[in-house]
Amino acid sequence: MKTFALLLAAACAAAAQAPHPLEALVDLARQGPAAPGLAAAIAKTLSPNGGAAVWGQDFLFAAASETHVRIALNHAAPVAMERIPGSNLWIHFVKMRTGVTHAYQYFIEGKPPSNRSDVTGYNPDSYPKNSVPRGTLSGKYVIESKLYGGMKADYWIYAAPGADPAVPAPLMVWQDGQNLVNGDLTRMRLFTVTENLVHQKRIPPLVHVLIAPGFAPDGHPMRSVQYDSMDDRYTRFLLEEVLPEVEKSYKLRRDGYSRAIGGESSGGICSFTAAWFHPDKFARVHSTIGSFTSIQWRPREGRDGGNLYPFLVRKEPKRNIRVWLSDGADDLENAHGSWPLQNIQLANSLKMKEYDFHFRFASAAHNSAQAALDLPESLAWLWRGYDPAKTSEEFQMDPAEKEKPFYRVTIMNRDAW
Repeated sequence: MKTFALLLAAACAAAAQAPHPLEALVDLARQGPAAPGLAAAIAKTLSPNGGAAVWGQDFLFAAASETHVRIALNHAAPVAMERIPGSNLWIHFVKMRTGVTHAYQYFIEGKPPSNRSDVTGYNPDSYPKNSVPRGTLSGKYVIESKLYGGMKADYWIYAAPGADPAVPAPLMVWQDGQNLVNGDLTRMRLFTVTENLVHQKRIPPLVHVLIAPGFAPDGHPMRSVQYDSMDDRYTRFLLEEVLPEVEKSYKLRRDGYSRAIGGESSGGICSFTAAWFHPDKFARVHSTIGSFTSIQWRPREGRDGGNLYPFLVRKEPKRNIRVWLSDGADDLENAHGSWPLQNIQLANSLKMKEYDFHFRFASAAHNSAQAALDLPESLAWLWRGYDPAKTSEEFQMDPAEKEKPFYRVTIMNRDAW
């Protein structure tokens, strides 16, 4: 029995010290394109079409192509990538700065350049630490909605270390949750960041509800109808249909002070809408690259669009909410509106009404890179001062923010006239 116990302890220690899949992939790529098993490791850890892997200052870029590929980093001249022998994958391995995002673009021979994307140079709290306890992720649940006429949606429940199923827990709901459930292999690394911040007592032991957009009975995607609409139907869907099911596994706090809601793009405006209509149920908002544009604006049908929010915030009574807002100068510009300008407008409106808000405006395009970089900071900021003994707080603008000017736009990519 003693021998078995020693072997078990040794096995557990070895498992704890096993390299993270991304770390193992980067270590393999460091050997060069001829490293045995590199193509298979990329396909398994990223995707068969490649992707980007980051571990510390090591950045691995991989792209699938039958012809030569070059890569441009941070708008510099493109450089040749190296082909992995016997595969259609091309790689580029480089050291770059952490604490920032980096732009990249592929140039594939015989094809137009790929769209510009961004990769995150993560800070330390986005990496797992052996001394930090891990949370628990449920399997996938499926809910059928009466409010949306039989729509079905997937969701998952993640409980941070210290969350007791029998004790009502603070809650954070994430839209597009299907993009978050794969742990550190997702760009946001939500679980690791949560575990590190809980361990540091920077945030409370949260229950994250990760919910995917639904599909109508005929298979029609409902994401935009759910997320971009300027009404409270989606919030009622959460409050009346989803959260009661979650509470079969974990008891939840009912006060808005103990509830946050977050998302990106249309999920970002959706999160703001939930707090706008129901600040007593969701008082903390995490919106990144938010689509505060006219996607669901239907004037002939009497339906408002999210493009109105900057003006509603200025005209309507102030809600008691705390808002983390971020966007990038290279975000979308299309028929629905300008993502950068609308986010700047909203930030100025929140400032004018003296909301408790923070606006991070960087250079990234319409992707998760900036949100992933900021996540340790943004979660700590959003939950700062949380006291489980309280059920409410009057959120006040930071005095340092009051002293700052309104945001102003400077044309950077062309002559003013």
